[in-house]
Amino acid sequence: MAEPGILLVDKPGGMTSHDVVSRARKALGTRKIGHAGTLDPMATGLLLLGVEGATRLLTFIVGLDKTYEATIRLGAATDTDDAEGQTTSTTDAATVASERIAEQITTLTGRISQVPSTYSAIKVDGRRAYDLARAGEQVELKSREVTVSRFDVLAERREGPFIDLDVVVDCSSGTYIRSLARDLGSALGVGGHLTALRRTRIGPFDLQGAAAADAIADAALRAPASVATAVLGRLDVTAEEARDLRHGKRLGGAAARLDTTPTAAVGPDGALVGIVERRGADVKSVMNMPEEASR
Repeated sequence: MAEPGILLVDKPGGMTSHDVVSRARKALGTRKIGHAGTLDPMATGLLLLGVEGATRLLTFIVGLDKTYEATIRLGAATDTDDAEGQTTSTTDAATVASERIAEQITTLTGRISQVPSTYSAIKVDGRRAYDLARAGEQVELKSREVTVSRFDVLAERREGPFIDLDVVVDCSSGTYIRSLARDLGSALGVGGHLTALRRTRIGPFDLQGAAAADAIADAALRAPASVATAVLGRLDVTAEEARDLRHGKRLGGAAARLDTTPTAAVGPDGALVGIVERRGADVKSVMNMPEEASR
């Protein structure tokens, strides 16, 4: 059986997130692998995989804030809001001033309402939006509230009718960078789409130490205890408390020991016992880790 843990992978362009999972299953010899947060085939960068029992931790990782580096082209719109789609309109952007771009970026920063790209993986009546769109069906997605805490222009290049912006974005989970490109271009009246996208951070994890997709078999997995602690914080428990939590018992009066909730409960041997929450004055496990997958 493969060792349980979290694997950081630097996904290359041209592969789907599922392609990476399939490659990891073959490399590690197990079917029990999942990922936390899809990356489009065009996109590169950080993809987190849960292996064996550590797949239980993915639910606590998928909602973490993320950082992306991207290139936005102003002056052309596409049906997919990125470079993989068909161009739907072109408008000369040469006269758009840098100051005006900065003003519109400000309106796309903070807590904003965003309509996801039609060619997204969001499900509509049980089917992926991109499958419906490719089948020629009308797709109308509802807007959602997201937070863009940073939207900075790193470089601006002007060539002919286009303006290419290299940007960095810190955002909440569920934010579509393609939609930011589309909405920026629309606000400027020239259209816009994404030409490059790279995810560089998910919560406390970044690309440092991430394995290439063709080197997964030799990659080191992050231990469940260290991952859960980095994401949720840590509650140290005794061997008796660890046993009680695994048996579904509450730790009476232990809520005062929690700095955050939920929190990773770690036993005296360094093993992840599970994820616990405050229940009144008590602490109760909401997710237990199998002992063989807990370190």
